[in-house]
Amino acid sequence: MKTDKNKAASGLVMHGMDESPRGKLLSAAARLFRDQGFDRTTVRDIAREVGLQSGSLFHHFATKEEILHAVMVEVIRFNTHRLQEAIQGIDCPRAKLVALVRNELQFIVGDTREAMTVLVYEWRCLSPENQKATLALRAEYEAIWLDVLEELAAKGLIAEQPFILRRLITGMTSWTNAWFDQAGDLTLDELTDIIVKRIC
Repeated sequence: MKTDKNKAASGLVMHGMDESPRGKLLSAAARLFRDQGFDRTTVRDIAREVGLQSGSLFHHFATKEEILHAVMVEVIRFNTHRLQEAIQGIDCPRAKLVALVRNELQFIVGDTREAMTVLVYEWRCLSPENQKATLALRAEYEAIWLDVLEELAAKGLIAEQPFILRRLITGMTSWTNAWFDQAGDLTLDELTDIIVKRIC
């Protein structure tokens, strides 16, 4: 096996999290929320990371929770768009599944890993209103998966219900950030093949 040639950048490189002041702020917040947790991260910590005074952050966001919500919203929107692009023009449902699995793994261990980790582990820190708004965006992401899994089911290529199978796939992909080594012998393409072969 060869080391994955598509090693991701260390930070978030995405719409809204770029080199703009707002983008740098969100990238720093995602990193700190992942490393320290939302509760233990202060506005001062985030400001220090981007070279600002604490009060300057409030020109961009009213509260620390608003920063957290923005991190989650941006990563969901960005990765939903990438997922749509990944399957565009592909007719074979199994090939679509390969693309979905490969891209989701990349999101989780690659360039958006910090924000994706925050999305999973700091969910409880959102207000009910922000949770509802975030879930609505997440539903668009999940709909892409369910459409492909339903195509596979219609062709008799999977035995399980699409919704249940999607939950199982989420379990397989979500924990890769805890053990997958991008510098190791197993590549993301090889890991994708392992997962897909267990689905159909």
